[in-house]
Amino acid sequence: MGQVLALLGAAIFVAAAIGLHRLPDPYTRTSAVATAAGLGITFIVAGAAFLDPHLSNTVKAIIAIVLQLATSAVGGMVIARSAVLSGHRFSSNTDPGEITDQPERNG
Repeated sequence: MGQVLALLGAAIFVAAAIGLHRLPDPYTRTSAVATAAGLGITFIVAGAAFLDPHLSNTVKAIIAIVLQLATSAVGGMVIARSAVLSGHRFSSNTDPGEITDQPERNG
């Protein structure tokens, strides 16, 4: 069970790495990395906990997973927000009309 979870986490990171090369803009790339950080790390840590099932390891794994899930989404949003504020363009398939507080650009 632990090895399967670790391999699943590694597969998520491989998919994110492919996404970094294939996705069209920084926003979708950020989404790929944030997903890998949240789910990939969770599966790898859970797999490690299943491979060495002691109470202290289980508690550490639960704390690590909770902190990772709580921070990876926020980190991804902050990176995407900084890309918007620095003026990176959206892909032609993206509708940026939902962003209402984008600062005015001169020139």
